[in-house]
Amino acid sequence: MIPTQEHDASAPLLDGRYRLEQAIGQGGMSVVYRGVDESLHRPVAIKLFHAGIVDIARQEAELGVLASLEHHNLVSLLDAGVLTGQDGTQQRYIVMSLVVGQDLEERLAVGPLASRHIAEIGYDMAEALDYIHAHGVVHRDIKPSNILLVDYGNGSDRARARLTDFGIALAAGVERLTADGVTTGTAAYLSPEQARGGEVGPPSDVYSLGLVLLQCFTRRREFPGSLVESAVARLSRDPVVPEPLPEHWKHLLRAMTAQDPAARPLGAELVTMLRDVVIAETAAPDHVVEPADETAPVPTRADTDRPATLDTLPDESLQRTTAMAARLFDAPIALVEVLDEDREWSQSYIAEGVDEAARSISFRNGFAPVPVPVVIPDGSAHPEMRNSPLVTGPLGIRFYVSVPLVKHDGATIGTLAVLDTRPRQATEDDLANLRDLAALAVTQLEIRQESLRTTSDSLPVPRVVGDQTA
Repeated sequence: MIPTQEHDASAPLLDGRYRLEQAIGQGGMSVVYRGVDESLHRPVAIKLFHAGIVDIARQEAELGVLASLEHHNLVSLLDAGVLTGQDGTQQRYIVMSLVVGQDLEERLAVGPLASRHIAEIGYDMAEALDYIHAHGVVHRDIKPSNILLVDYGNGSDRARARLTDFGIALAAGVERLTADGVTTGTAAYLSPEQARGGEVGPPSDVYSLGLVLLQCFTRRREFPGSLVESAVARLSRDPVVPEPLPEHWKHLLRAMTAQDPAARPLGAELVTMLRDVVIAETAAPDHVVEPADETAPVPTRADTDRPATLDTLPDESLQRTTAMAARLFDAPIALVEVLDEDREWSQSYIAEGVDEAARSISFRNGFAPVPVPVVIPDGSAHPEMRNSPLVTGPLGIRFYVSVPLVKHDGATIGTLAVLDTRPRQATEDDLANLRDLAALAVTQLEIRQESLRTTSDSLPVPRVVGDQTA
């Protein structure tokens, strides 16, 4: 077996042909090395899967499909093989073209991208998706680190983008490259159907690409956090598209990230939409959207006339609210969310002994307030909950009940929820008690709001660099 570390020139050849050099990337499934094809004397990238990650016998048909893909916006698969260790264990490796340049994640860490360049990257990726989808392949893991910006060494300011890493791609009628039970896709970029464990097709790649393009503007992940936290967030709200963006960008990003897969543009339609955006951006001055605070959520509108309320919440009050809610139901988990237009705060009560996964549950990533009480006696039997990571994961949540936080003017500003690992019912008295507790919390919040009204400033809004309105 080849150890997962850097290799020098004395390292053994893979199948007598490929010599490994230094590791240039690593993930949960594999390590990617820079290598040399000793037969053709050219640099290559070699992806070595960890032993046991993939089923060798069930991959051949899929590898055949992936090897047949040839497109200027794809990183080509050149070869594949199997290594057999002295103990009989096997490892799959695949050989790809070595692309010189940064990946998109590295580029975003350096600084903002002009919207024209974002459009060009999006157009390249739309062409790549149109091509692979027409060949029955779904990538399943579209993310910035899998989009390479090629440096051809000619000083061009047009960085052509190429899609790489088909390690978990799924060709039609062929098993996936991951072992059974392994979650595919990166949590921050999963489509809603992936988060639900539902059927995944071309619309899933389009959704993920929409999140990537949105991140190019905001330079932050729209759905950060753990698998559970990130997946639950996208099932509860749509991504926030910054209002200062031009209308063609807002229309495109909202279409690509529609909750309904059937509503997302596919194939030639997506290519045409992004081509039109490239044309619009080429004709207009470049602009870059920068959040005023990159650690805070991007506001969804520039409402400078509205006072910033609830900027400082009485944390002790919210802590007591969740603790009392948990006691009311003799439950291990309670959460409260307060949403003031574009900003969110949350507080939770987690009983001792609860699985650590509960620490990652947060409303900060965007639970849309539900204006009516919700009761789910047993999540494992609920059609929309049974595939949720909250139910199928280590927490094993079964019971869920929530009531809205409603202001005196009828506006819903948040949610108070209780979760339990036991299936159970909620009586009318239970709901009434929870509603009363929510009302008390809202009263304290409104008192706090009123005390801040005369001194609060307007909401921070994204700043647009260029000729757009700041």
